[in-house]
Amino acid sequence: MSIPDIIIAIDGYSSTGKSSFAKIIANEFSFLYLDSGALYRGVTLFAIENGFISDDNTIDVPGLTLALEDLDLHFGEGGTYIGERCIESEIRGLGVAGKVSPIATVPQVRDYVDRKLREFGSAKRIVMDGRDIGTTVFPEAELKLFMTADPLVRAQRRADEMKAKGDEADLDAVLKNLQERDYIDSHRETSPLTQAPDAIVLDNSHMTMEQQLEWLKDVIAERFGE
Repeated sequence: MSIPDIIIAIDGYSSTGKSSFAKIIANEFSFLYLDSGALYRGVTLFAIENGFISDDNTIDVPGLTLALEDLDLHFGEGGTYIGERCIESEIRGLGVAGKVSPIATVPQVRDYVDRKLREFGSAKRIVMDGRDIGTTVFPEAELKLFMTADPLVRAQRRADEMKAKGDEADLDAVLKNLQERDYIDSHRETSPLTQAPDAIVLDNSHMTMEQQLEWLKDVIAERFGE
């Protein structure tokens, strides 16, 4: 099916498959896929490696803010890069996952990531996922989705993903991490995780990717008459 030149904004909780679904949409409709979460994870990795966040998640906001001015964080072949270094595998571990939500509460970090995303998305025909894409980054997006799923289902998905990469994954620890991230993401002062009033909810607790794609095609056909 055809689809007009629009922005598809996908928000929702962590480990609901937002990124995987966005990639499938991009492939299906020849859209450009942008992963906002990868940028936040990239900033988090940068902060960890350069001592801007401590073990107890205390953040050196002035130092990090200044360093962001020269941070070359971008997408490239194979994923996310800092300069010429591919950091895709490094940003997916629990070490980064445990600190990404505190980093994402820093207004200066959100401003940095938002500027990057708007640069990438200026040409439209993009699909982007995150936690405030439809509310803050692209409030004018023509199609907004809000993805959710049962917390235990999400934790199992995340644990399976980690094991597939050869990492250790304790389900209870993963579930606790998800619940902590949910709370932080939903209660931060700057751009909290919230459903946009015009977003369509997708609860994929018991849906395959194929079923989600068919669901989306029905939404597009109804919304745009394609």
